[in-house]
Amino acid sequence: MKANYHTHTTRCQHAKGSDEDYVLSAIKAGYDELGFSDHAPWKYNSDFHPTMRMELSQFDDYKRSILSLKEKYKDQISIKLGLEVEYYEQYMPWMKQFIKEQELDYIIFGNHFYETDENRFYYGSHIIDNQTMELYLNDAIKGMESGLYAYFAHPDLFMRSLRQWDALCDYAAHVICDKAKELDMILEYNIAGKMVSEQLGREQYPHHRFWEIAADTGCKAIVGMDAHDNLNLEKNEYYDNARAYLKKLGLEVVDTIQFLR
Repeated sequence: MKANYHTHTTRCQHAKGSDEDYVLSAIKAGYDELGFSDHAPWKYNSDFHPTMRMELSQFDDYKRSILSLKEKYKDQISIKLGLEVEYYEQYMPWMKQFIKEQELDYIIFGNHFYETDENRFYYGSHIIDNQTMELYLNDAIKGMESGLYAYFAHPDLFMRSLRQWDALCDYAAHVICDKAKELDMILEYNIAGKMVSEQLGREQYPHHRFWEIAADTGCKAIVGMDAHDNLNLEKNEYYDNARAYLKKLGLEVVDTIQFLR
């Protein structure tokens, strides 16, 4: 089955294309299942307004839209309702209840910020030494151990902060992959990151050394388009090449995920 579970919408403030555009592009590209997983809203203990995710007040429209498209296109494609969610320890009791009340099909783990994005400490730009890498790894482990997530999105995001692979990166990859293997956690090979790396002419994530270590460790992988533009879903060569690359490394590539309901 051809599936993508990492799909955003304009509500995150950095994507383009209507919700229906994503569905039509997925059908055109031959997907059997499309999961929407826009950046999750949070109920903050402050007056913070995020710049890279939907506001909590937008969630009802998000849910209504996706469920409407699910019904409209039920004879052409399977559509799932999800979110990309960080592991913000102080807010997780609220998030767990929110996930249950909203009857989400799944959530994926996006380890973007230290503690909460209210702090604006973004792991894609602030990892500069052992101490900051440990913050990333601590949150990564907590998220994986929570058992809430279908898979770990762009686990090698830390390479967006770093110019070249070194011993610290090697250490981080082993920590993540060892824990993923222990917990049977799926790791995502992220196509949006691949596209950005090509545009910059510099390998960020997905990084080949991370995936070689993942293969040596015996981890499972999934291809995630991380689509922020509906046309990204039509770039079948990226999807096909990623699967072929991962299989060549010897990784078990999965097509589907375990749902919450």
